[in-house]
Amino acid sequence: MNLNSPVETISFEGHTLFLKRDDLIHPDFSGNKARKFYYFLQNDFPDVKKIVSYGSAQSNAMYSLSVLAKMKGWEFEYTVDHVADYLRDNPHGNYKGALDNGMHIFVGRGVPSPIKDVLHIEEGGRQKEAEYGIRLLAKEIIDWQKENNIEELNIFLPSGTGTTALFLQKAFVGEGTPRHTVFTSPCVGDAVYLKKQFLELEKDEKQHPAILTLEKKHHFGKLYKENYKIWLKLQQETGVVFDLLYDPLGWRTLLSHPEVLTKPILYIHQGGVLGNESMLPRYERKYGV
Repeated sequence: MNLNSPVETISFEGHTLFLKRDDLIHPDFSGNKARKFYYFLQNDFPDVKKIVSYGSAQSNAMYSLSVLAKMKGWEFEYTVDHVADYLRDNPHGNYKGALDNGMHIFVGRGVPSPIKDVLHIEEGGRQKEAEYGIRLLAKEIIDWQKENNIEELNIFLPSGTGTTALFLQKAFVGEGTPRHTVFTSPCVGDAVYLKKQFLELEKDEKQHPAILTLEKKHHFGKLYKENYKIWLKLQQETGVVFDLLYDPLGWRTLLSHPEVLTKPILYIHQGGVLGNESMLPRYERKYGV
């Protein structure tokens, strides 16, 4: 597993940016989920026999946890509110990958109380243990920055729970210098929701990342032509395949804030492209190729 992912220089929409390729960490265990769950991969848990978590039926975290469980020889139980009939009858994307890795899925069942041999993971990996791997990400960025003589750096990544963005900014605050500012955009809810997620993990708002938003409200999982267009353009101009759920909104938000682009900027590719197997056919059916 190459946790120290490469940084590439890309050009998009007339801007030159740096791209941290966390999607290349490992074919099956990559992106921000590899960072969030690295603590559990690296440490021994002799009493644990099973991982239990919950979320949506096409969650990136769900698939990554299935890989982690397979690597560690643990069982994996995952609870969802529902599974669409089409997905149940035609498994694909993260759902199929997790099932292939041995996931046991339950619909509508509550998460059981913690017991000694069960490891409970919050939805999306939003928990303190995630800080372990994200601090390593911060160190990689600092080392790369020093090697390339970049004094100040703006860093951007879209957020679900905001865990990665929060712990990344916290790590930089702890380092002091060189100067970094982490910017993020809410993809699951609005800025108020994202701020609430930050406060669940860190009460000191001085350690929180900056939140950027679009003027128009965005509904998570809904198809937007603007998202599809920028996703296609990103692939055409950069040659990089991005996630269809988070990255298009992230890029649209970033480009709508030119003040952030006045300094060198590093965009973190957080993986999640397996989910495109379910999102892309939906976009193609609605908007064409």
